[in-house]
Amino acid sequence: MEAPPPATPGGHSRAGPGNGSSPPATPSGDTATGEVDPGRTRRRWLLVARLAASIGILALIIIGVPEFNWSALVPEWTRTNTLWLVAAAVATLASFGFATLRWRAVLTGMDTARVGLGRLTGHVVAGQFVSNALPTTIGGDVVRVARLSQDTDNSAEAFASVIIDRLTGWLVLPLITFVGFLADPPLRSLGTATVVAAVLAVVTLVALVAILVAAEHPRLLGRFASRSDWRRFAGAVHLGVYRLRRHPAAIAGVVAAGAAYQGTMVLAATAAAFALGIEDAGLTVLAAFLPAVLISQLLPVSIAGLGVREGAFVLFLTPLGVPAEQAVALGLTLYALNLVTSLVGAPAFAMGSSRRSLV
Repeated sequence: MEAPPPATPGGHSRAGPGNGSSPPATPSGDTATGEVDPGRTRRRWLLVARLAASIGILALIIIGVPEFNWSALVPEWTRTNTLWLVAAAVATLASFGFATLRWRAVLTGMDTARVGLGRLTGHVVAGQFVSNALPTTIGGDVVRVARLSQDTDNSAEAFASVIIDRLTGWLVLPLITFVGFLADPPLRSLGTATVVAAVLAVVTLVALVAILVAAEHPRLLGRFASRSDWRRFAGAVHLGVYRLRRHPAAIAGVVAAGAAYQGTMVLAATAAAFALGIEDAGLTVLAAFLPAVLISQLLPVSIAGLGVREGAFVLFLTPLGVPAEQAVALGLTLYALNLVTSLVGAPAFAMGSSRRSLV
């Protein structure tokens, strides 16, 4: 086994793309020795299990609705509906741009090597393609980490930047929920729907604070900052949070880009709801409840949140008088929008992670 890559004086490893110890894989996914890769087999079974979970959850939703009206899943399309759907697609594409700006703001605050905005955009859309369009258990964040690692020769910092980038949503999403409740007071009296959305928001904020405290504490993640083995990834998160906290302007940029990203997703969902003729799911309603939907679908029990997302919409929208069929249709429409728009990342993913000059 190769020794781990040396650490730089700042505690950051300079791990290159070739620093692995596993034998090369054959086209079939087996190792060069001809043995079956147990990790690949495990991932296949995990994929099958998550696909089965998605189908099972959707089946439970349909079974739980008396006389489920299948025709309500597809409304009668008009020119207005089509325009709303196009608007939803445009907003979804715009969210990719804001996601890139958020990630770049994180990298700036971490004082990492500067990577061109176009390059980062390619990584983001490639990650979206993997997450939404490919039947795999490897998420788009893994693609982002791998490709940024090759750009900067620092896999630990790349990992830390993606983790911190993701944690931004843990702040912005709950805040959007609270804004929705403040803007539309009747939403605060919907019983279980209100309670679940509020609890998810509060729990997410508490979890974020706990993670940030652990990340910056010198005796928790901080003790790994000088490691050169796999624990350097935890140390890199510590250093990233430490540096970011000392750049108020960068923090403001991260939060602003994160708010624009999540806000654009709310706009996309609102346009999709109007395209389906769901008049009771306006901007304030989705501001209050879409964050809870997005948080709930982070649970790794299904493929791209399929099933979990639709069930969450049924929970949050039916108290407003939205038929369960339309709530399910909204979830499936958002899934389809993410799937179709993420195809713009197919070329970036197919081009691979060849090195380019940094700008």
